[in-house]
Amino acid sequence: MVLKKSKTEVDVLVIGSGVSGLTFAVKMASTFPNSKIAIVTKDEISESNTKYAQGGIATVFNKTVDSFEQHVQDTLLAGGGLCDEAVVRMVVEDAPNRLQELIDWGTQFDKNEQGNYDLGREGGHSQHRILHHTDVTGAEIERALISKVKTLKNIDVFEHHYAIDLITEHQVKKKKTKRNSKLSCYGAYVLDEKEHKVITFVSKYTMLASGGNGQVYTTTTNPVVATGDGIGMAYRAKAEIADMEFIQFHPTALYNPGEHPAFLISEAVRGFGAKLRTFDGELFMHHYDKREELASRDIVARAIDNELKKSGSPHVYLDCTHLDMKKFKAHFPNITEKCVSLGIYVEKDYIPVVPASHYICGGVNVNKNAKTSIKKLYACGEVTRTGLNGGNRLASNSLLEGIVYAHRAFKSISKKLQKTKAPKNVPIWNDTGVMKNMEKILITHDKTEVQTIMTNYVGIVRSNERLLRAERRLKVLYKDNKRLYDHSELSSDLCELRNLITTAYLITQFSIKRKENCGGFYSLDLME
Repeated sequence: MVLKKSKTEVDVLVIGSGVSGLTFAVKMASTFPNSKIAIVTKDEISESNTKYAQGGIATVFNKTVDSFEQHVQDTLLAGGGLCDEAVVRMVVEDAPNRLQELIDWGTQFDKNEQGNYDLGREGGHSQHRILHHTDVTGAEIERALISKVKTLKNIDVFEHHYAIDLITEHQVKKKKTKRNSKLSCYGAYVLDEKEHKVITFVSKYTMLASGGNGQVYTTTTNPVVATGDGIGMAYRAKAEIADMEFIQFHPTALYNPGEHPAFLISEAVRGFGAKLRTFDGELFMHHYDKREELASRDIVARAIDNELKKSGSPHVYLDCTHLDMKKFKAHFPNITEKCVSLGIYVEKDYIPVVPASHYICGGVNVNKNAKTSIKKLYACGEVTRTGLNGGNRLASNSLLEGIVYAHRAFKSISKKLQKTKAPKNVPIWNDTGVMKNMEKILITHDKTEVQTIMTNYVGIVRSNERLLRAERRLKVLYKDNKRLYDHSELSSDLCELRNLITTAYLITQFSIKRKENCGGFYSLDLME
């Protein structure tokens, strides 16, 4: 089938429809009603990592017992000394204002009997400061933002549109580009999957808000759309990438073989008082950290990993049987319902859990205004490395990071949008020399191989030998995929595989270069 081609000019192109992209789009469209804003998203607008965020969003609301300083220190401690403290303070102190905007746009957070916000607590937090909507907070935020987007006539949403590559001097001036050279972004090539058409989106400014890459591992809490597309595109466009070795594994994904993605048992369940037990029913977290179940995610995940390797057991358990069941079921209705569907009754049964890939702390490097190293290209959300997370993200800081950086990008672009001229002479997509047929099974096999390599060799605990094995095998996959991509008909599956291989290789390379254990990176060869 021959691909059709077209060109569309917009003022601002937003790639991704999670909390970061939607917040940014709403602000731009509201402030500049005569501007043209396009949101491209590879699935339906609601499908993103945001939708699956259970726990909530952290902010200092009760200043009687909590403070910005406590939130800052909790974040720095979780990040293992690698956070940018100035960034942490900026995000934490801006949080209440940004949260109020979400509330003003219709987001409903749970309140207690006194009419105050019911603040939860999660691992790594010294205080109750998590605003939530039962155990489906992300879905509620996404709902409110989508409703707001629909009221703005100058936002066009392109669902089932897959962003292939960013457009820079490489395409416009047809010259080779180098990392650290002065580059600009002129938009992106986007595949309209239903019409089988590549649209050249030409934009004054581009916002990359495409989420993470959890699908690079076999077991992940991330939806199937989380294939590292933004990081892959930015890397190919020669943007600066940083901290890719820091992968956060959520300690408690529901053990249910065959279910993909893995169902998340929220951090807030442990914050509510649940205890971890071995396969034989013994408590164990007191052996690893004085905070026990409320230690940061990297510590709890490694503790579980160690217990599983010692015992050879398939999973550990999360014990909720001692908790106030009326309050538990009111707070976690979705989790309760999921467990019941599998014959697990939380009032009397332990919940089987295992760690799962959950969040990448590194990504596209941005400054405090969400600017990347490429002119006119901004980024926010999980696709970025901002300096907030360091080696390990503090629970419920990610949604917060997304809305703060979306706001700062909006403020930065607002100063120059009307003065910026539209790019000229941007070429349409070039697909000469491709074949019309391709064996899809090659993509399926290669994707499975990437996930197997990363899970076995670049997981919770790594070693030099494992990393070098991963590097060798990923190099072969990269060459095979490049040959396939260069000569095969374009498809989102093929592009996703391309980005999975790219991000897997980056994680491995950054891990090989890492010389100290911290947060989401842990190597046996660097043990003290």
